[in-house]
Amino acid sequence: MTDDARLAASLVTEAAGLAARMRSETDLRIAQKTSISDIVTSADTAAERHIVETLAAVRPEDGILGEEGAAAEGTSGRRWIIDPVDGTYNFASGSDYWCSAIALVDGDELVLGAVAHASTGDVYVGGPKYPTTVNGAPAGPMPDLPLAGISAATYLHPPRLREPEIADAFARAASLPATLRMLGSGSMDLVGVATGLLGCWFQHSVATWDWLPGAALVAGVGGATRQVDVGSVTWSVAGPPTAVEEVVSALGSEV
Repeated sequence: MTDDARLAASLVTEAAGLAARMRSETDLRIAQKTSISDIVTSADTAAERHIVETLAAVRPEDGILGEEGAAAEGTSGRRWIIDPVDGTYNFASGSDYWCSAIALVDGDELVLGAVAHASTGDVYVGGPKYPTTVNGAPAGPMPDLPLAGISAATYLHPPRLREPEIADAFARAASLPATLRMLGSGSMDLVGVATGLLGCWFQHSVATWDWLPGAALVAGVGGATRQVDVGSVTWSVAGPPTAVEEVVSALGSEV
């Protein structure tokens, strides 16, 4: 591993462990953000604070952007993108389908991502120029497969189905794979794509902390990652190159 990869793996491992301990040992404080399913817990904020404090000590020149509000510009041109608990609704509900995730970017270039799944202890690290590993073992390469023969993971808040621009594009893409999965953690879904447990992934209006860590892992096994504007909405798509092109074509086929 490079020093950055080691650091990323350590940060997400520690954050996931802290969040898991807080869930089992304390009464979590839970607050609603934008909707009943978009929430934040005291574990999210504690895990993000731990990552930020560690980065301030060991990478003081780097910038920071965290889902729960942490932000610093830095002087190096590099920035760490932090999702301390991805899948917070799952986490607060007692599900184990959640993780801690981080990505490193250098200017506009995605360098690497790391994801730690607390339930299994598995840690995933990879990037466009860094082959993805699972607990240090190679995860790839990804076979190139058509969309009709694989699953697609996705996510959509139910109220957004009332918006034709989103609902119509979603319906076009969702009608093509062999089956759909809606599991509630973008980074965990992208881990699944990178390791072959899921076929591909698409979602609209994805925050950078929900996209970049997992996109790095997919790129690290030779998968494709695309973001495409359909009308006023940006969709993020990842998976085998052929399947990704089919999803992108379907999303924009009537625009």
